Amino acid sequence: MRFVSRGTSDPFHMKQSLKQGEKNQVGAYGEQITVNYLKKQGFTILDTNYLKKWGEIDVVARETNIIHFVEVKTVSYETKRLLKVAVSHGTWRPEENVSNHKLIKLNRVIESWLLENQCDLDWQIDVAAVRIVPREKYATIKYLPNVIGD
Repeated sequence: MRFVSRGTSDPFHMKQSLKQGEKNQVGAYGEQITVNYLKKQGFTILDTNYLKKWGEIDVVARETNIIHFVEVKTVSYETKRLLKVAVSHGTWRPEENVSNHKLIKLNRVIESWLLENQCDLDWQIDVAAVRIVPREKYATIKYLPNVIGD
């Protein structure tokens, strides 16, 4: 198995700096939080924002002999209090935005990544639900492993 080098020591920051608009910036924060979380959990980050015409993989990580394709969903709040109220009242959760249609599209992009990287390891799709309060530099992450397997 080989992995394609993207040519920079920190490809994540290069890709994220190209994103424009408030929605994309919120998503970029969520992806960076997810990358940091995964590294702390012992994962190796193999790729970020792998893009094809038919879809994108937010984060590709490896833990032992399993490749994790991570879909990151991020929601932003004005204050920590508003975030806590939303959580305590069970309002909309970021992970609910991962539909069956999204998973089907993701499978097609995963096939491309696996072929390009000549990877025959086991793999799974995980979801990272990130809630952020940018003004207060506060975030929470809920990591949902193996929402659908190969």
